[in-house]
Amino acid sequence: MSAVKHLPPAIKHLLTLRSPNLPPAPSTSKILGILKSTYHDAHSHGAVTGWLTLATCTLLTANVPSSVGQLYQFATRSNFEDPGTRLSVADAVNKAALMRESALKSCIFVGVPRTILSLAGLNVSLEDDVKARLRKESIRIPDAQNIDEIQERGRALWANIYRPHAEKLYKKLGSYHPDFIEFIIQAYGTVLAPLPGGSNVQGNLSRALGSVVGVACLRAEGGVGPQLTSHVFGLLKARDVDGMSEEDYWLASDEGTEWVIRTVDAILDVVKPELGRPAAQLRQ
Repeated sequence: MSAVKHLPPAIKHLLTLRSPNLPPAPSTSKILGILKSTYHDAHSHGAVTGWLTLATCTLLTANVPSSVGQLYQFATRSNFEDPGTRLSVADAVNKAALMRESALKSCIFVGVPRTILSLAGLNVSLEDDVKARLRKESIRIPDAQNIDEIQERGRALWANIYRPHAEKLYKKLGSYHPDFIEFIIQAYGTVLAPLPGGSNVQGNLSRALGSVVGVACLRAEGGVGPQLTSHVFGLLKARDVDGMSEEDYWLASDEGTEWVIRTVDAILDVVKPELGRPAAQLRQ
């Protein structure tokens, strides 16, 4: 069997066509400007964790991985230009873990390739002491002992997001392909649903923040209106989950959910202005 070491010239040329490379990233000044304004707005609402989650997912979906790294630097430094102004290692690890988890959940909505690129963009921005303290071992490997729990977690999240149409939608998607709906349930149970252990699990996102991921990704993706609407309802329904934090409850409120959508739009207006009218016009 011969090894394939090089691409044939014709194939290599074909791969240069149809915009295979990353789109140009906005200037640092533009990125910092929108991060500052949206962060201060989030802070006024007590929604900084929701902001970091939605900003990560918006930049990932817009496919500007270098800006994901800049987001981490902005979120962990009092002076973006000065690495010496970084927060404590514990605080930096917490924010990096939250961003990693947000990116992981994003792959359910916008796929693996952009998730890889954005995780790489984040990783190159992480300091060595932060990398050393981030979790190294997977806690999502299915086995005979946990597979039933994963399925149950996935079905419970599905029911919570899509009620009162959960069963009808389950059957509808199953009719398209019998394995499709089970793949979704497993993905919900393994990746999208909060992991058991709550805040004791590094980077664990709450039920409400998981819906923020879905709303941010689908809003930034565009062209998927029915799915966006479903996950907006999912965020609104997160207000009924027991044990919510004050921030989660606000994010799941009518006001908070509207804020999530508008904040995603504000970031998109900078990183992908061609996608639509400026957010200011949408408010009129």
